Amino acid sequence: MDWSLFIDLFTNADRFLTTLATEYGILIYVVMFLIFFMETGIVIMAFLPGDSLLFVAGAVTASGAIDPWILTAVVTLGAITGNTSNFYIGNWLGHKIYDGSISWIDQEALNKTHNFYLKHGGKTIFLARFVPVVRSFAPLIAGAASMPVARFELYSISGAFVWVYGLIWAGHLFGNIPFIRNHLTTILLCGICSALVPTAILATIRFFKRRSEAKTTAP
Repeated sequence: MDWSLFIDLFTNADRFLTTLATEYGILIYVVMFLIFFMETGIVIMAFLPGDSLLFVAGAVTASGAIDPWILTAVVTLGAITGNTSNFYIGNWLGHKIYDGSISWIDQEALNKTHNFYLKHGGKTIFLARFVPVVRSFAPLIAGAASMPVARFELYSISGAFVWVYGLIWAGHLFGNIPFIRNHLTTILLCGICSALVPTAILATIRFFKRRSEAKTTAP
């Protein structure tokens, strides 16, 4: 396989998906499973495209290159198992995730998700499916908070189904509309920006805040 193809995942997703489907067959489903497993199950992979990729994938299914039902089932399974693994990582780490000693955890994103969890409780796991970055941290928070497993899975499974089914089939329904078909890359890039821009802004604010505090405490 030409691994440079994966650059298209972020710049030309419809070509990425169509090439995988036509040249590598069933591998398209394996790759989509892994993408959504990692996006929801590994917090450092929160940058992976989520909502926009689902919509673009749905649009590609309208051309017949990918089976929409198999894709929906595979991605839903990836999102559920990713959430579950993330939950158990949070349960294992416990409150250590908040002390800043774990370098691979973005504390700003973590705190944002924690506040979201305090406001919405268990429903956070369902609602977070529709919020970029937050959905990657919500299972970690729930695990650290020792949320009952059965309750977590109820929200996780129902949220995954509504999120995946809704976006893939919205893309499938509108995928043959010329304007949407011709602007799939723009849709993908907008989705990626919606996840990365807030994180970049928070990181910039944190940088200047620390810089200001350093100047204030300097002799």
